[in-house]
Amino acid sequence: MRLYEHPLSSYVQKVKIVLREKGLAFTAEMPESFGTGSPEGPFAAANPRTEVPVLIDGDVTLFDSTVILEYVEERWPEPPLLPATPAARAFARITEDVCDTQYEAVNWGFGEILWFHRATGDLADRLRAQAAAQTRVLQEWLTRRLGDAPWFGGEGFGWADAAVAPMVNRSVHYGLGPEAGGPLAAWHGRATARPSVAETFAEFDAAAAKMAAASAMYTTGGRRREYRDHRLEWMVKSGGVEVVLAGLRDGNIRFPWP
Repeated sequence: MRLYEHPLSSYVQKVKIVLREKGLAFTAEMPESFGTGSPEGPFAAANPRTEVPVLIDGDVTLFDSTVILEYVEERWPEPPLLPATPAARAFARITEDVCDTQYEAVNWGFGEILWFHRATGDLADRLRAQAAAQTRVLQEWLTRRLGDAPWFGGEGFGWADAAVAPMVNRSVHYGLGPEAGGPLAAWHGRATARPSVAETFAEFDAAAAKMAAASAMYTTGGRRREYRDHRLEWMVKSGGVEVVLAGLRDGNIRFPWP
């Protein structure tokens, strides 16, 4: 199998964790046109949205991380990552959905300031404060869902854990990790000890270390950050509408296909 990816993408990390938990071999590559929105080439042919991840399994080409997870779980049901009961499966999918939308948007917004310097001065301070406050709310919600169990699926690592792990880990990377000694911090420690997660996070760390040097490509037009749905909402509701307007003026942000 081939996986179009970027190691910093939380959606990609979720898929890689699941593939590794299943013991499935795959080759990961970053598309040459990544971040450009170009409608040409094999990446755009595989996913007109030009977003990662994309999984290619023989004649099957899939995009959207949740669709990929559904496919992998059905094609390779062992070991199962979704719980057995309908209620528990719904619980896992809701946890994933909140992470893929609300949590990803907060992490993404913080990264726009940290890595891409979309705002400076008072505006940057306000956006960082909004991200920090919202991160706390999301981590409190996750803590309640975790409860006293070792994993979000109960006794075993599963679907929801794979979805939560990249989000919480990025918060840790940003210095916004869960309260030390708390249940979510303990869960993060258990998760990062798993080989599937450790390998995926090592790839994230290596890519993050190069991000400062590469960030200029996204603000000078070589590549453009995608301001889609929940991300755009986050920037506007958190007080950064002028960031969006500046990106439109300077041509260094993009929106999804078509």
